[in-house]
Amino acid sequence: MEYKNILFKVDEGIAIITFNRPKALNAMNSETMAELLDAATLCKKDDNIKVLILTGSGDKAFVAGADIAQMQNITVAEGLKFMELGHETLRMIETMPKPSIAAVNGFALGGGTEISLACDMRFAAENAVFGQPEILIGIIPGWGGTQRLPRLVGMGIAKELILGGGQINAQRAYEIGLVNKVFPPASLMEETKKFAKKLAFLPAFAVKMAKYSINYGYDLALDNANRLEMECCAQCFSTQDQKEGMKAFIEKRKPTYTGK
Repeated sequence: MEYKNILFKVDEGIAIITFNRPKALNAMNSETMAELLDAATLCKKDDNIKVLILTGSGDKAFVAGADIAQMQNITVAEGLKFMELGHETLRMIETMPKPSIAAVNGFALGGGTEISLACDMRFAAENAVFGQPEILIGIIPGWGGTQRLPRLVGMGIAKELILGGGQINAQRAYEIGLVNKVFPPASLMEETKKFAKKLAFLPAFAVKMAKYSINYGYDLALDNANRLEMECCAQCFSTQDQKEGMKAFIEKRKPTYTGK
């Protein structure tokens, strides 16, 4: 697929997808969402890609929301189709066997917050703004906001943001657990790439198993979740990286992982 609305590059095992509609503050229309789905699928399938970073072009917005100009006059059926595309895309990012980081460099409103919620981690610039203001234009979050946000920050705060349609700054987002780290705008990508390189060095199968265990164990009863964890951990003993990691630890040297 030829991308018109995103930029996609891979460097040292790190894929960077940049939303690139600066005149629209990187708002998401169906074409942009389809491009994101295609790029995320490539990241999932390419064994040379170890980590995914999502960010926005310019210094004003990560993603300012879904494209209201597209949504204004759509039907119920068309709205459902748009929501389904968003859910398919974000679930792909959420469940792909590789870690993802949202580098939020400005406004992340509505769909922007929802995209960041589908990532494993959220690093924010000090000027970042989060919110679910959909209620103010007569709809509700449709790309997972009503489900992922309460799971991350708790029911009360999620209802405050979703029912009230308010916005919060990066510091408040950090305080409620929505954001992992906050950086000055000029150093956001540098710091995000630094952490991504750390993740890219780690044994890929163990990273995959850790993410799988967290994602699919979260909503299980504790005994079932612990069984899932045990099985995922046991699978790691089938890899060369496990042998190398433990051998390097005993020999007091830095391990060399091959992803096998």
